[in-house]
Parts: sequence; structure tokens; C-alpha cells
Amino acid sequence: MAAGTPAPNSRLPAAARHPWILGALGLLALLALWALVAGLGVVDGLFLPTPAAVWAAGVEEASSGQLWSDISASVLRVLAGFGLSALVALPLGIAMGASVTICRLLEPLLALLRYMPAPAFIPLLIIYFGLGELPKVLLIFIGTLFFNTLMIMDAVKFVPRQLLETTRTLGGSQRDLLLRVITPCIAPQVLDAFRINMAAAWNLVIVAELVAAESGLGKRISLAQRFLRTDQIFLGLIVIGLVGLLIDLSFRALMKRSCAWAS
Repeated sequence: MAAGTPAPNSRLPAAARHPWILGALGLLALLALWALVAGLGVVDGLFLPTPAAVWAAGVEEASSGQLWSDISASVLRVLAGFGLSALVALPLGIAMGASVTICRLLEPLLALLRYMPAPAFIPLLIIYFGLGELPKVLLIFIGTLFFNTLMIMDAVKFVPRQLLETTRTLGGSQRDLLLRVITPCIAPQVLDAFRINMAAAWNLVIVAELVAAESGLGKRISLAQRFLRTDQIFLGLIVIGLVGLLIDLSFRALMKRSCAWAS
């Protein structure tokens, strides 16, 4: 680009350059296309309901309280399974990143297990623990533990060695290394790893609810499929996306507040 030539984005109005405005425009364009195709009858309404039909289904489920019950059931399962995964992965990942011996002992095992698709464990979980809440929570735990652990391990490995050596030279103990050097350095990467892997947890809870559940967004989609209620299926998919987006934004806000020095 020649000197003095403005960047392409600089030709846009300042408001239009805001990422949220551009994102909203993209969503509105998709919504308009959906309404146009459904309204013109290009696709049978049984297979592609109109946005108005999906909105009506949402109002109906929200008024009955079913929608809020399903959302809370799915979110609680995700929080329980992912919280357990984070509690185990954090010390395990730090230990693997800080110790060559522990890393060599466990990394091959974790590398093997993370390539096993978590939904393949569903039959065993049901056999071992029945159809209650525990199998769903454990599915999320299994599906996110290995990725969380390995990503935290990598974050620890990239802590600048100069900082570690300087701390040791100044008489710092292992506790000082962990709390004053390693933890602050890896905090942004850990939160980002949790944010990324939370998407996998959200996907897994829907899979678990499709197989066996009394409530939850996945269960609602499964029931809607039986009765060809595509409006409810679309509603479930949209709600899943919106809740996932809120979770992602929550992690971003947490990173911005707690790790502002790293931005």
C-alpha cells in the first residue's frame, strides 16, 4: 500500500468501524435473508419456519416457564462439569509444565485420551452411573479435561525462563515461583483456554441431553424433532447460540478486568 493511502477501514464512518455494529449488521442481513426465503415459500414452512413462527414458539415456551427451566438445567450441568474439569486441569497442567518428569509421564496418556471422542463414553457412563445427572456432568468433565490440561501445560512452558532464573537467583522459593511468577504469567492464557474449551462443554451437554435427559435444551430439541416442530428446533438452536455467546462474553469481561495488564 502506497504511503499516505488510507487503510480500507478508514473510509468507513467511525460508528460503522465498531466491531459490534458490523457484527449486528451481519446478523440482521442473515435474519432478513431468512425472512425473505421463508416468506416467499421457497422452502416448505415445515422445514423452514419463519422468524415470526420461531418467535411465537419462544414466547409460548417462555410464558409456560419451560424455556427457562431448560436453560437453567443445561447451564448448571455445564458449570458443574466444566468447573470440575478446571479444578483438576489447573494444578495438573501447571505440574506438567513445570516438571519434565511429570510431563513425560502423563503427556503421552493425555495425548492419547484427547483423541477419543467424548460422546463415545456415553454408553459406559450410562451403564456405570445410570440416567441421572452424574453421567452428563462426567461427560463434560471427560470432554474438556485433557484439552484444558494440555493448554495450561503449554502456557507454563512459555513462561520466560529469565524470570524463573532471576527469581531463583534472588532467593525465591518454589512457592514464590508459583505464586509470583508462573501464576501471573499464565493467567491470561488459562482464562483464554477456559473460554475456548467452554464451547466444547456447551456442545457436549446438548449431546448428553439428546441421549438421555428429563430437561434441558438438547432434550427439548429431541422432543421437537419427534413431532416435526421445526419452529421449536430453530428456537433451541438460537437459544443455545445466545447462551454460548453470553458465556464467551463473560470470559472476555473477566479477562479484561483481571488481566488488564496483559491486554
